[in-house]
Amino acid sequence: MHSLGPRIKALRLEAQLNKAALARRVGVSDVTISYWESGAIKQIGHERLVALARALECPLSRLLEGDGSGRAAPLYLRRHPPAPWHDRHAGRIDLPFELVPDLEWDGDCFLVTPAPDEPFDYLAPGDLVAMAPTEIFRRPGLYLIQQEGEHRVRHVSQAEDGALRFVASGADAPTGYTPDTLLLGKLLARWQPGTL
Repeated sequence: MHSLGPRIKALRLEAQLNKAALARRVGVSDVTISYWESGAIKQIGHERLVALARALECPLSRLLEGDGSGRAAPLYLRRHPPAPWHDRHAGRIDLPFELVPDLEWDGDCFLVTPAPDEPFDYLAPGDLVAMAPTEIFRRPGLYLIQQEGEHRVRHVSQAEDGALRFVASGADAPTGYTPDTLLLGKLLARWQPGTL
């Protein structure tokens, strides 16, 4: 944690925030931000660290460990674009074949979790999801889509005529494709806190 101060400053500058703006987001004074960045305050409470990571729009692990931790931290899945893997610091994961033997998925894969207070159909707060970016329908299942300018998780299938069908959680009937609908990613695996 000895390099936390410089990391806070670097992340603040990367987020293009001044000290006052960051202080407002975290709920502290700009003097406190200065103390944190200088290292004058060596210990920061967990609640403040979580608020700081949120304000800097970075995973808590990146705030605490920096970019060189060697592990991919879960990315926050948010209701509004861009997709989480567009973050230049997004780390890919290797999804073992044994976890999803039926998929035979080739390509990038990222670990995502719903952002706090941003609900998604089919996902609960704290769920971890292996998600692969794709703009192409490959097989029925859960997909991250963009519709009406928002990210949504929908069960996507294909009708006999080739048209894609989108089903929201708890919906009685599927909805069809609309011109503003984009496929963004396929959910390959999901882990829930109670099952870990």
